[in-house]
Amino acid sequence: MTTQPSSTPLIAAAEQGDHAAVEQLLAAGAALDARDGLGRTALMAATQKNDLAMARRLIEAGADVNARDITLLSPYLCAGANGFNAILKLAIASGADRNSVNRFGGTPLLPSSEKGFLRTVRVCLAAGIPVDRANDLGWSALLEAVILGDGGRLYGDVVEALVEAGASPHLKDRDGKSSLQHAQALGQERVLTIFRGDSGPAGPLGAAIRQAKAQEKSERYEDALATIEAALARHRGDADLLYYQGYYLYELGRCEEAIRAFETALSLNPDAIEFHFYIAYARRAMKQPEAALAAFDAGVAKRPEVAFLRYHKSNYLRELGRHEAAVAAMDELLAQQPGRYDFSFHKANSLRSLGRHEEAITAIENAIASDAGNPLYRQHKVQSLRLLGREVEAESELAQIQKQVPAERLRAARAG
Repeated sequence: MTTQPSSTPLIAAAEQGDHAAVEQLLAAGAALDARDGLGRTALMAATQKNDLAMARRLIEAGADVNARDITLLSPYLCAGANGFNAILKLAIASGADRNSVNRFGGTPLLPSSEKGFLRTVRVCLAAGIPVDRANDLGWSALLEAVILGDGGRLYGDVVEALVEAGASPHLKDRDGKSSLQHAQALGQERVLTIFRGDSGPAGPLGAAIRQAKAQEKSERYEDALATIEAALARHRGDADLLYYQGYYLYELGRCEEAIRAFETALSLNPDAIEFHFYIAYARRAMKQPEAALAAFDAGVAKRPEVAFLRYHKSNYLRELGRHEAAVAAMDELLAQQPGRYDFSFHKANSLRSLGRHEEAITAIENAIASDAGNPLYRQHKVQSLRLLGREVEAESELAQIQKQVPAERLRAARAG
């Protein structure tokens, strides 16, 4: 297995999941928080692999859950952003700085809300992570769940969890629009129902769903599944019940069964493209990237005008390191919504990963033109300028933003 530049033996062993080698190196006094060329520690390498046993051993040995790499990502922030819930809980219990933020200014609550990681959202809220803190895009967790979600069953539950924790639907983004206004503009009726404080479906069906959700909140997924399956025996073919059956199976690691539940719901409700998203994420959890991408594409083919599936497909492509395809997906989205500065920002990041720095600068300048007061975009322009060796221009950009950006994040921009 290829290791990262300047990797130490301990980092390499952690990345490869070699527990015996890690034990030998620890016994020999290996430096726990030594860094590789990307600033990663052994614990970060284990976290990126979602290797709970390795992460636990390194933390027991004294590894720092707050140690940041050159992109300002720590094991704590990494676990939260990727839905690695067991490692996230371990990091929180081991002294994670719950108010620390990533290079975009977001706590783990924001990316987990964006991606629909409901369980991770609950872990973050239980840990006391501030619910209304906005990132450098000007978005809170609730704004991300509404703007980047689809208002469907999963994102409805994410929104409900955030609102129950005190998130304000009236908090406004940098464009002056609140979550409530975005939900209204997007026609997210399920979300609007939550904002109104409605209790949801009445009768035995609604009661069964509420009971299952109460069990799920305390992580009693087996009990929640049993509640839903008992209701399904009486109400076969109900899309809400099939969704919850699939979701609880997914959380129990029974992804093939979850997919069958989602496919049944989709066969009965062909226009419910959100089920393509659920199938894709189950395939993602099973490490079946081609099947996951095919599920995204099936939904896009049905509703090509809907940005939701294209956006989350592009996220997954970046996760896979397929930046050419991610750029193509961003171009499709920007053709539909040219003013979306977040789309230009993501395109620039993929272009930079491809070494296409001049194009990355053009993309990030589009974001700057749409949101000129946001220092985040200038930071990323600085990184591309430095990679091109244009130090004078980079320093000029840094001079413009140094009073707006916390010193630690400014150091990341300088590190490039």
